[in-house]
Amino acid sequence: MVASILAKNDCKDKHLCFGLEATGHYGDHLAIFLRETPMLKNISRAVYLLNPKQIKKFRDSYSDIPKTDFTDAFVIADSLRFGRIGMKGSIVEDKYLALQSLTRWRFQTAKDLTREKNRYLQNLFLKFSTFAQLQASSESLFSDTFGNTALQLMEEFDSVDEIAYCPLEELVDFLVEHSKNHFKDPEGLAEELKKAARSSYRLSKAVNNSLNQVMAMQINTIRFLQQQLKETDKYIEKQMTAIPCTLTSVPGIGPVYAAGLIAEIGDVKRFKNEAALAKYAGLTWTKHQSGKFEAENSRLIQGGNKFLRYYFCQAANKVRLHDPDYRSFYQSKLRECKTSPHKRALVLTARKLVRLVYALLRDQRLYKIQTK
Repeated sequence: MVASILAKNDCKDKHLCFGLEATGHYGDHLAIFLRETPMLKNISRAVYLLNPKQIKKFRDSYSDIPKTDFTDAFVIADSLRFGRIGMKGSIVEDKYLALQSLTRWRFQTAKDLTREKNRYLQNLFLKFSTFAQLQASSESLFSDTFGNTALQLMEEFDSVDEIAYCPLEELVDFLVEHSKNHFKDPEGLAEELKKAARSSYRLSKAVNNSLNQVMAMQINTIRFLQQQLKETDKYIEKQMTAIPCTLTSVPGIGPVYAAGLIAEIGDVKRFKNEAALAKYAGLTWTKHQSGKFEAENSRLIQGGNKFLRYYFCQAANKVRLHDPDYRSFYQSKLRECKTSPHKRALVLTARKLVRLVYALLRDQRLYKIQTK
């Protein structure tokens, strides 16, 4: 069909733009075919996957247009010709697509792990209420609620009464064995655990037994997902060896987060400037203004590439711990934000990181920390 259209139209030395309404993975084969087909080898071309929500809103401007396949194609072509519709995604080189499969899988695994951990915390509170409260406060007994020793504690002891009435020496030996003698004061920790067990709410035996079964399965799931993340990270690092990248020169950005950014950005030259990249990532704020009034607080734009936004935020959270400039910026925004300070400050830090990432990829240069 494409060949017959080209035969009827002299398309030599012309540039073709193909617009497809994004349909998940169902349109990927067609998009790849249009990008790689030898029938168009003498013609420069670009393939765009357009956001269905934006296409629908664009179509609403045609009040009397019927709903047919032809008119749908017309609206997509017109929106592409109009030029102000943002891209949901654009087909990139195979090396980026291969990397994208791994980084998006990692994104989903990390989300699944977070959800499973949240569900586990709910059951942890039911079984060992005081312990769960302490772990959520500054008086936490374990540095990691999902560490090996903390999880083993929930697996080995069926109820809080078993912990409360366990001989101190046995509980100390348990902590030393499973932590590999990591704790500085295992005896003091054992006493705190027994104290927490005595003050915790008691459940009936039937409810407690069912809860133990559920928590045992949740612990297995958490460990499995943690192992999946480790293995995925190894595959990503291996894949990154074939892609030149300067992002790892930024303190805090390792090969995994660099891969997440590279996989979604692709060729950075397809973005006009860093503002376009920020908009593509969904790290741009709407403006609410009327007359002399202008809202102080505005929301992030709806849409954007959720995978790219995730990796920008995760990378920003690491960079702020290693780079003095980003640390001070994060702290200043943390003080300014009144609601959800960490979340807002982190998103603002991620927006600042967009400028750096764009510059490093555009110029293919390494990052140097600015010393004052």
